[in-house]
Amino acid sequence: MTTLIYLAAFIIIALAIFYILGYGYLFNGISKTYLRGKISANIDDGKFFSANLIATESPVLWEEDPDYNTKELPENITDNLTLSDTASFIVIKDGKLLHEQYWKGYHALSTTNSFSMAKAVTVMLLGKALEEGKIGSIDDKFTGYFEEFKNKAFAENLTLKHLAQMESGLDWDEDYKNPFLPNARAYYGRSLMKATFSRKFKSRPGERFEYQSGSTQLLGFAVRKAVGQSLASYLSEKFWIPMGMEQNATWSTDESGMEKTYCCIHSNARDFAKLGQLFLDNGKVNGQQILNPDFIDLMRTPTKNSEEIYGMGFWINNDNPIKHYYFLGLQGQYIIMVPEHKMVIVRTGSYNNLPKTDRGRPDQVKFLVNETVKFFSGNQ
Repeated sequence: MTTLIYLAAFIIIALAIFYILGYGYLFNGISKTYLRGKISANIDDGKFFSANLIATESPVLWEEDPDYNTKELPENITDNLTLSDTASFIVIKDGKLLHEQYWKGYHALSTTNSFSMAKAVTVMLLGKALEEGKIGSIDDKFTGYFEEFKNKAFAENLTLKHLAQMESGLDWDEDYKNPFLPNARAYYGRSLMKATFSRKFKSRPGERFEYQSGSTQLLGFAVRKAVGQSLASYLSEKFWIPMGMEQNATWSTDESGMEKTYCCIHSNARDFAKLGQLFLDNGKVNGQQILNPDFIDLMRTPTKNSEEIYGMGFWINNDNPIKHYYFLGLQGQYIIMVPEHKMVIVRTGSYNNLPKTDRGRPDQVKFLVNETVKFFSGNQ
């Protein structure tokens, strides 16, 4: 009996220490992963988090190509997709749905986590706010939105553009496996503001490229303050409804209702493909310009500091024979735009330990681009 009392006291003290040190979010993480048979965040965890609705109003279905699903994918593509735990694979060609395939019980109506594909969506919202004059300039200082950053070393000259281009100088270790580092705190914690505003800066903004979820979250705070409404509702009004998205989507939030702007828009593969088509069409939908083409060019122009592999929200591969740029999510979620072939490729799924040997870019993206274009161009 005495042993049980000591054990209980030890557990209570340990729990108290964890909470005092700011690691209480770990228990939330455990409840949403290990206790549900998962080892990490996953594409189906949206239902376990609070979220804001991204509403659509008049869904428009994709027009199917005359050759829609008439060809079976070649073995090399199928094997790659199967072995990487793919949920969906979609190919859009010339603005029409050419190929659509699902695995493991997923289907056209399945909504899954976009993870970091949401970063490019956050940058889209920045572009729309600039277009509408709600933000004066992409070079606006972050301190103009949150004065407390004037007291942080290096942060006084931080701009929205620095955040969008991943050149903020923020002290943020982009590690998804260590539960004690910032990504886990932001994902499972109660307050995104506490998770991000508590971070220091380690270098002057604009000096170097470093991909960081914290930078996009700070950008999200500024954009939300500028537009004066939830980012989910702004996304709905400016994009989801005008684009005729097929389904409502959701955007995971913290306990205050702030969207996780570095992550976590839950939608279906067909609607993700519409985001890709928007960029192939330079911001136009049915003849209506809903995103400034000059801003789009800025998003997909690789920066010098990134060594030509990142723009604003987009990863870029112009050194591949078939040039492409793309939205990228943590576990191999992609919306890939291939301008030369008027093609959008979408892949969703849970590819844990996603190989990224191509200068920080996933090898799978280049493989899917090269092989898909080859197959559907009739040159296989």
